[in-house]
Amino acid sequence: MEGDASAGEVPTDGRRRGPASTLRRWERHVVVHATVHHPVEAVFPYLADPMRWHEFAPAVAYRRQIDDGPIRVGTRWMSTDRIGPFRAHFIDTLDELEENRRVVWLSSAPWNARVEYACRRSGAMTLVEADYFGDLAGALRWQAGWLPRWATHLILAQDFRRLDRVLTRRARAARRWRQHHEAPTR
Repeated sequence: MEGDASAGEVPTDGRRRGPASTLRRWERHVVVHATVHHPVEAVFPYLADPMRWHEFAPAVAYRRQIDDGPIRVGTRWMSTDRIGPFRAHFIDTLDELEENRRVVWLSSAPWNARVEYACRRSGAMTLVEADYFGDLAGALRWQAGWLPRWATHLILAQDFRRLDRVLTRRARAARRWRQHHEAPTR
């Protein structure tokens, strides 16, 4: 697992742009580079479905799809995250989706965030670049705004370590099931 925090690019309009001199006081920009030791077809569904996030991201307290129908660009989720003993309530919206390659999420206030997960196959592993940019608002400023960027990076990088463990447990359970329940071929 690798990680790197960066404040060099500040997406102010939902897109990346060139180097910026500084972030405003309540803006946060963290980039995490992670290696998940499972194929992209196993990793990407977890990043593209908020209903699975609680399995690897302990801050996720609640997600419920608001819009009817299958998940598509524009689909929204009612969301609650835990920040220590506090709760932040907001709306997550699926902004962009390229199956098994890239997904972009937008979060309303108090996060005011854009999160992009870009996945790249590397043999049997997946390289993930997670780009988090937010402009904290309201009570979230004093609940999370005091954290230094390196601490935020560490917290977010842990989510990918947990995702790797979740996928490893599932793969082992599937292998055990197949060993005990599939008929031997003769």
